[in-house]
Amino acid sequence: MTARYPVEALLRPPVEFYSAGVAAMAATIAVSAPWALMMTLGIAWAAGALLATLAVWRARQGWQIVRYHRSLKQLPTFTMRSDAIPVSRRKLYLGRGFRWRQKHAQRLRDTIRPEVQHYVEPGPLYHWARRKEIAWEATPGLRLLAAMLATRSWWNPVAPLPAIGGKPILHAVGVDEEEDTYLDLTERVGHTLVLGTTRVGKTRLSELLIAQDIRRGEVTIVIDPKGDAELLRRVYAEARRSGRTDRFYMFHLGYPEHSARYNAVGSFGRITEVATRTSRQLPSEGNSAAFREFAWRFVNIVAQARVALGYRPNYDRILRDVTNIEPLLIEYYEHWLPGVAPENWRDEVDRREANMNERQVPRNLQGRDKRAIAMVLYVKEQGLSDAVADGLRSAMEYDKTYFDKIVASLLPLMEKLTTGKTAELISPDYLDTDDPRPIFDWRSVIRAGGIVYVGLDAQADADVAAAVGNSMFADLCSVAGQLYKYGQDKGLPGGRTRMPTVNLHADEFNELIGDEFVPLLNKAGGAGFQVTAYTQTWSDVEARIGNAAKAGQIAGNLNTLIMLRVKEYATAEMLTAQLPDVEIFSLMQVSGTNDASDTESSQHFSSRNEDRISVTEASLLTPADVISLPKGQAFVLMEGGQLYKIRIPLPSGEADPDMPASLNEIADDMERIYATGDTWWQAPPVPTPPADREAD
Repeated sequence: MTARYPVEALLRPPVEFYSAGVAAMAATIAVSAPWALMMTLGIAWAAGALLATLAVWRARQGWQIVRYHRSLKQLPTFTMRSDAIPVSRRKLYLGRGFRWRQKHAQRLRDTIRPEVQHYVEPGPLYHWARRKEIAWEATPGLRLLAAMLATRSWWNPVAPLPAIGGKPILHAVGVDEEEDTYLDLTERVGHTLVLGTTRVGKTRLSELLIAQDIRRGEVTIVIDPKGDAELLRRVYAEARRSGRTDRFYMFHLGYPEHSARYNAVGSFGRITEVATRTSRQLPSEGNSAAFREFAWRFVNIVAQARVALGYRPNYDRILRDVTNIEPLLIEYYEHWLPGVAPENWRDEVDRREANMNERQVPRNLQGRDKRAIAMVLYVKEQGLSDAVADGLRSAMEYDKTYFDKIVASLLPLMEKLTTGKTAELISPDYLDTDDPRPIFDWRSVIRAGGIVYVGLDAQADADVAAAVGNSMFADLCSVAGQLYKYGQDKGLPGGRTRMPTVNLHADEFNELIGDEFVPLLNKAGGAGFQVTAYTQTWSDVEARIGNAAKAGQIAGNLNTLIMLRVKEYATAEMLTAQLPDVEIFSLMQVSGTNDASDTESSQHFSSRNEDRISVTEASLLTPADVISLPKGQAFVLMEGGQLYKIRIPLPSGEADPDMPASLNEIADDMERIYATGDTWWQAPPVPTPPADREAD
């Protein structure tokens, strides 16, 4: 269907069939009875061929009109098997769709006219069938007929429409141009935002994108606050299909007995990152800012001490050391003093401890451990100094009551991270050889080309889920900084600097978003990170951030926008406000009469009928159109403002042989193939991306 005239008339009877029928009959007569048309046999066959060609051409035009009318009421179902999802190293498959232009806005506007509603709305027979389907449902003798009316099959002319809601018109206006729609992979480094209300296809879209990322051999990290078991099974099925189950990790707060373990502060480039990741989640407004700075200082002190003693920091140790710093001070001094103090230092400390009189202890140290006090006083007397030792001493010299008050803001956060089975997952014991659950970190996962599913079980405990999720984002941001500076092969023999491709899918990211997410968007692209964030409305993000400017900063770093049906007008405007206005043509019918002014004339009046074409400016797309999208359909704004309308393929009814039957099957497989992070170098090499992918 092409618009060769100013007004494209598609909402009309398919009159092309009339001329097609006449041409077909004329061709038949010419071939079967050339004498009737007074033609020789050769001329008759030539005329018949031309007339048959005309009949086919006009019939095809008429069928396009009929197909367009049918699609206005109901589009054909679009399904796809999981193993049939197309995978390319240059393009990302999004579904089937078309580029949305002025003519589609024109066609959409044309369907509003009252006189064409019979082309758009189901007829009286359809509505009768829906009424009887309910009325006869419980009527003996008519139940079978009711079931037949409710069956969606080719033989049922009044079959119910699919339960996807919305307006099929939105895709029908371009159904004649529909083709596979792709996003260039070079655009993904600009990050992607997916918006859609509940149960409209976000999870299916995420499965489509995740499947392609995994099959391309790229690092894929899926962070799911809900802990959706179906999404977990899909991620694992794709890992199995691509032969990468040995590099699959499941971290799930809802299933700690099957989960891998992860230490959010165990890997760092600078020791200060431990304190930053821990304290960053504390309130920073008003008087809380001072307490946050104190918390940062004390966490930094204990982290430095633990690292100097050869321990890897974790939240459990940090909580114990901050709430009771004397044992750490004693342990560190026992480690430090033999190298700097006289040989008899231990005897001198023992003597001070044995002879200590409570009245001789400085007021600020009263109530502290006697041996810790003896060590502090001895070091002061000897004039010994060390950055870590001095930090521990200064922390202990605070009045204990005052010290407890200034670290009190840190304790609720640490309790969330160290209570129950959660503590086993995010504060793992590296020396426990009896625990078969592996411990992973982001550097080893990225190096080995791994796949990680993170289920945070936010419905059971939203606070703990947010705390753990923010810790992971902070850790990922740190890893991105190290990759940006050194590449992923730093320290390896013969290693070369190259950037990996890390696909981060953050479902319901409004539940996790914090200050850690902003640098991950605006700085991690250079390290190969490609973020795809999913949420329901943009107001969810603003409410979580609590600052419209920061929310705008996040939106400004999400260059590709995929919008399914949303229910919030302001969210729909995020898309429509970026689109230009276009000219819309309207056909106006004008009729009138004029009385004759000459009384002697035989003409008493004159009349006229006109068709006028008027042009008005209208939006290429309105928020009301976005709110009316059927399930499984979306608008995509990509590649510098190009708007596409797509349909996401629904899963076919065929069973996926790679889909595990339950989480227990996943757990059993992981127990067989899990390897710790200490053997990451034995994993198969990660495929090097094409040269055009490495550019930022």
